[in-house]
Amino acid sequence: MKTIQQHFTVAYSFPVIFTSDAFGAGSAALLRVLAGEGERPRVLTVIDSKVLRINPDLLEKLNRFAADHSAEVEILVPPLVMRGGEACKNEPGEVEKIHALVERHGLCRHSFILAIGGGAVLDAAGFAAATAHRGVRLVRMPTTTLSMNDAGVGVKNGVNAFGRKNFTGCFAPPFAVVNDFDFLRLLPARELRAGIAEAVKVALIRDRAFFDFLYASRALLAAFESEVMQRMIVRCAELHLEHIATSGDPFEFGSSRPLDFGHWSAHKLEELTQGEIRHGEAVAIGIALDSLYSFELGMIGELDLRRILATLEGIGFQLYHLALEWVDVEKSLRQFQEHLGGELSIPLLDGIGARSDRHDIDAALYRKCIKTLASRRNQTEKSDDRKKLQPDLPGDPGHLLP
Repeated sequence: MKTIQQHFTVAYSFPVIFTSDAFGAGSAALLRVLAGEGERPRVLTVIDSKVLRINPDLLEKLNRFAADHSAEVEILVPPLVMRGGEACKNEPGEVEKIHALVERHGLCRHSFILAIGGGAVLDAAGFAAATAHRGVRLVRMPTTTLSMNDAGVGVKNGVNAFGRKNFTGCFAPPFAVVNDFDFLRLLPARELRAGIAEAVKVALIRDRAFFDFLYASRALLAAFESEVMQRMIVRCAELHLEHIATSGDPFEFGSSRPLDFGHWSAHKLEELTQGEIRHGEAVAIGIALDSLYSFELGMIGELDLRRILATLEGIGFQLYHLALEWVDVEKSLRQFQEHLGGELSIPLLDGIGARSDRHDIDAALYRKCIKTLASRRNQTEKSDDRKKLQPDLPGDPGHLLP
């Protein structure tokens, strides 16, 4: 028997740009990305229907940009409008529409798909781009807090199948990411808030100073103060990119998934509620649950736990949903392990700013933590009722902790 062991490495490099008015006459960031190599590439634009609904002038801006720069790039019109939210990931026909347009317009591997939207649309369009001709260049233009600081800057693409989140997908880095802060101006409060959960997550596992900033700024974040929001988004994206570049496992061949702190239950909550809970909202609940579990194991102290819960609640997250009672902990952990491959690996907190991967998980203890979150929710509601009757009644959210 003869064996030839093949070995090679591939280097990836792509810019993540933060700007405003990306389609405006005074902004060159997007044009440099699309026409930077001296070609006149074709560009298929995919737009999130929700983004178009709250930005009715977006098509006009895109058409003006296409006309102004027709010598440098060929932007195909009209763009494809894709259903926003998990709907585009649940229906295989959405990806097929992109494939059909790539074939119809003769796009090649040097052409571009410009995806403008939230994380779900970026996931689906990214999967379509990666599988057409084995890879058409993808430029992501995230439009939500969550997609700017997490989904938009990563290397994962995927759609849902068999009732499972991201069951079908691939690892394929984008050609570039262009974050336009102007999209946040008209974003509904719920969408603005949802993405902040990913910042809390990455701060807890990687950067205590960043968590301290989020804790101190929780009231400003709850009010979506522009400067604080932008600082949060940039640092969160930076930490996600840093992890992908330095973890030694950017395509997740191993079992460790530190960036999935708070995510095993979050994915299940999204599935059980069929997307009623936004990803960021589910992650906030998952962070609270995994933080409680870390506390029960003695990995963090009570003061740290109080600060974590105060940060999430101060930003405006609800840390309990009835769907938590429907979670089959053992089955959900098995499915999470299935998705990871290898042994079960759950990232937990080893103090704030550090994490430790645990492989032996006590399902009964997790059920106890779920009951604690339910109890806290009930006590909070009772406390709120008392405050309505007695507005000056002193209260401390800390007294609701176990």
